[in-house]
Amino acid sequence: MQFLKLWAILFAAAGLSCGQGKTERPPIIDMHLHAYSSADGASPPENPMTGRPSASRTTAELREASLEALARYNIIKACTSGPPEIVAQWRASAPARVLVGVYVDENNPLPDLATLRADILAGRVHVLGELVLQHLGMAPDDLRLEPYYALAEELDIPVGIHTGIGPPGTPYLAGLQGFRVILGNPALVEEVLVHHPHLRVYLMHGGAPYLQETKAILSVYPQVYLDVATINWILPRQEFHNYLHELMVAGFGKRLLFGSDQMYWPEAIGMAIEGIESASFLSEQEKRDIFYNNAVRFLKIEGK
Repeated sequence: MQFLKLWAILFAAAGLSCGQGKTERPPIIDMHLHAYSSADGASPPENPMTGRPSASRTTAELREASLEALARYNIIKACTSGPPEIVAQWRASAPARVLVGVYVDENNPLPDLATLRADILAGRVHVLGELVLQHLGMAPDDLRLEPYYALAEELDIPVGIHTGIGPPGTPYLAGLQGFRVILGNPALVEEVLVHHPHLRVYLMHGGAPYLQETKAILSVYPQVYLDVATINWILPRQEFHNYLHELMVAGFGKRLLFGSDQMYWPEAIGMAIEGIESASFLSEQEKRDIFYNNAVRFLKIEGK
């Protein structure tokens, strides 16, 4: 009898273990991911938080490790931007998961408008962003951007605009001499919103450290959403939680979007998720809103 009881216990435990192994995390949408090339053969960059170099030493390894992390955390959609040829490779590897974003920075100029229109209409481009205009010495309301905003509004695709700051010493780097802190102020998006009231805009990096300006824009322009990418794993945890708490207390919990801003370190995806999950002041419903529900509404896609 004891022998049979022992087998029953072991069988039940095995069944429970198998069941747990099959438990899938609730779905997540990453509104801010990057597909970059690795300096193949060179020493990979260090994760600024862990101090450890990326384990991905080639472009292919970086892609595969990043896509594996997306699958592991059940990130069902990821707005992915970077050099067009690299993003195309990610899209080909995971067409159901990767949404293509148009990346603009010091190395990736504004695209040809006619080509952009054709790509959007053909379903090859889903997001206009990340627009890292600060690296170009441009404000979000620069008149050179007007036809791009008009096109995005006409074809109803989201626009993701870099806001906030950059790493220490950014203006002294080659090609970034036009960078200025003030260009990351979310208040500079206001004229764009006035002239394009139907434009779907999300401000990236939570607008940090411009908390008051960010709250002002969100208060006046209900069409604007906010991703909390980068700040959810780069900032000291308490500083991020304080900032996030202020946004929640101000009533913007339904307009916050999860993003990882994964660049060269696939582990940053999990670090960014943990930044939200560890916020004890958030209810489970509020976490689900940030991780998923708000993005479903913003992207106008069918949720699970």
